[in-house]
Amino acid sequence: MRFLVGYTATSAGADALALGVRLARAPGAELDIVLVLNAGERATLTPTDPGYDRLLLETAEVWLAEALTLVPEGISVHTHLEHADSFTRGLLKAAERLQANLIVVGAATHGLLGRFAIGSVAGGLLHSSHVPVALAPEGSRVMGTDEPIGRVTCAVGTKPGADGLLTAGIRLARTVDAPLRLVSLVAIDRPGADADAQTIQLAADHAQAVLDYATEHLMDGLEVTASVASGGSIEHAVRGLHWDPAEVCIVGSSRLAQPHRLFLGSIAAKMLRELPVPLIVVPRDFTETVGK
Repeated sequence: MRFLVGYTATSAGADALALGVRLARAPGAELDIVLVLNAGERATLTPTDPGYDRLLLETAEVWLAEALTLVPEGISVHTHLEHADSFTRGLLKAAERLQANLIVVGAATHGLLGRFAIGSVAGGLLHSSHVPVALAPEGSRVMGTDEPIGRVTCAVGTKPGADGLLTAGIRLARTVDAPLRLVSLVAIDRPGADADAQTIQLAADHAQAVLDYATEHLMDGLEVTASVASGGSIEHAVRGLHWDPAEVCIVGSSRLAQPHRLFLGSIAAKMLRELPVPLIVVPRDFTETVGK
C-alpha cells in the first residue's frame, strides 16, 4: 500500500509528512513524498532565462532532501517532483501514476493548534479526489513520527452507502494494527435534532447493529467497539466523544459527490471545526479502500 504526502517546505507540509510517516509504519507500506512545481504560464515579472528554471529545480530538490531527513530509518520512502498547473492537480496526477491508496495533506497554516483550516489544496482534493484524502491538523509535527496510530474511529451514519466506509475503516485498522471504534451518527444525522432519550436509543441500537454486522462478517479478530455521538449539534457531539491523540477518524463523502469522487459533506465539515485528530475522507462508492 502507498501513502502519498503532498509536501511543501512549510509547517503544513511538515504536519502532512508527520502523519504520512505514522501511517507508513504499517508493515509493507510505501511512503511517497511529492512536491509539485507549477507548470503553468509564468507571471509577467517572472524571469524567463533558463537560470530561473534551474534555480527552481535545485530549490525543490533541496526541499525534498530536507524532507527525507524527517523520515525515520526503516520506512520505505521515495521522493517525486510533479509538474502541473496547480498543486491539487499535481497530487491527483501523482496519485494515479503511483497508484497511491491515500493522499495526505496538511491544514492551512492559519489553523489553530490541533485543529483544521481548509486551504485551497485541501479544499480542491476534498471535492474532486478519486482516492481517500487524509488531513493532518495544525501541529501534527509536534507529536512527531514515532507515535503509531493508536485507534481508528469510523463515523458511520444510517443512510445508504455506509458499507464501503465501514470496510475502509476496517481495512485501515488492520493495516496500522490498531483497534477500531465505530461511532453512530444517528443522534446528529438530522440537523437540529434534540439529543433526547429516544434519539439516543436509536443511535445506540444502530451502533450495536453495525458492530454486530462487522463482528460477524469482517472482523477476523480485530478489536472493535461502538460508541454513540449525541448532542444538540454535530460540534457538541464531537466534543462529547473521547479522542485519543494518536487516533485518526474516517468519514464518507457527501451523497452529492459524483460516483468514486470525494465531496466534503456538511456533517464532515462541521466535524472539522471540533475534531482534534486527523480526518480521512473516503470517496463515494469507493471500493479499493484504504489499506487494501
